[in-house]
Amino acid sequence: MDHHATTPVLPEVLDAMLPFLKEDFGNASSTTHLYGKRASDAVEAARRHVADLFSASPSEIVFTSGATESDNLAIRGAARAARAKGDHIVTCAIEHEAVLETCHELESEGFRVTRLPVDRHGWVDPESVLRALTPRTILVSIHAANNEIGTIEPIADIGRIARERGLLFHTDAAQAAGRIPLDVEAMSVDLLAMSAHKMYGPKGVGALYVRKRTPLEAQVHGGGQEKKRRSGTLNVPGIVGLGKAAEVAMRDMTGESARLAALRDDLWRRISSSIEGVTMNGHPVHRLPNNLNVTVKHAEGEAMLMALRDAAALSTGSACASGAMRGSYVLRALGVAEDDAHSALRFGLGRSNTAEQIETIAGRLQRAVARLRALSPFHEGAEARGGATRVV
Repeated sequence: MDHHATTPVLPEVLDAMLPFLKEDFGNASSTTHLYGKRASDAVEAARRHVADLFSASPSEIVFTSGATESDNLAIRGAARAARAKGDHIVTCAIEHEAVLETCHELESEGFRVTRLPVDRHGWVDPESVLRALTPRTILVSIHAANNEIGTIEPIADIGRIARERGLLFHTDAAQAAGRIPLDVEAMSVDLLAMSAHKMYGPKGVGALYVRKRTPLEAQVHGGGQEKKRRSGTLNVPGIVGLGKAAEVAMRDMTGESARLAALRDDLWRRISSSIEGVTMNGHPVHRLPNNLNVTVKHAEGEAMLMALRDAAALSTGSACASGAMRGSYVLRALGVAEDDAHSALRFGLGRSNTAEQIETIAGRLQRAVARLRALSPFHEGAEARGGATRVV
């Protein structure tokens, strides 16, 4: 139940990749012979499938190593290319660190960055984007959906604001791609980052959608692959896997998202009805179908993970922050108290999860929380018994 961190490669994705690890091993740039031509044809077929997922043109897809590189290329590349026009970037406080750290690095080059606050559900108000714009603004970057709390942002409204003012709009869609419909034309998106391993493809490959005629300074130089926007020998098996994963996502998205949303709602119903002091983090309606993030009052998140580790793979927050002792910066941005930010669990449901597993994990969590609270001096019941140490 940690499918926000990564997902298993689907059998049909693996089957599509295998020939390009064995007999069709050619370099996609070596199109003067049959091996290279087969690899090149497979790459272009994958490019069409990825483009279809976003209602884009295949020529607008640039293959990368994943969403982190795509975010870096989009933000740094667009900012540097537009430097003559301005130096101001607008983003929000709960973006993935691939966005926040890239913006921070650009500040060292003299760019100015506005990090918008979010409401208690993690939602970015489009009006706050409008108010943040200045004559020097060149780029707006707001993610499609948050990786911890699952809140889906109003990117169509934000994209319209950016488009009407002639600004570039980038969105990190690593968690949203393949889970909710994304149409770059309808949403006025100019740059969109995604990763294969978040949607049942292989790790180490992703893509960046780049609208035609969008100025973008390359970050990796060399052989001039991907129209000189991302040099380097193409990862043909990975790209083929990404293409197949995109094709499957297009085929199954409606039914699978509905199934996962029903499981998620059942999980929340079971947890909230059996455990006191539980709150849902994130938007109650506009959230990813597979996401549930909860704060369990007076039960430390890492302690709950330890208690449940033989029942399910879970996390307290993003995979990139796993092991960090600080509370989630996403939850703190929502106004969650520091102690409560340490008492969060993130459920990321996926294809293999079933109704029986939901029932099991809800029951295990109820019993684990009861044990932890019995030992906690911070819980009302434990206070009466004179407990002395917070359970971690």
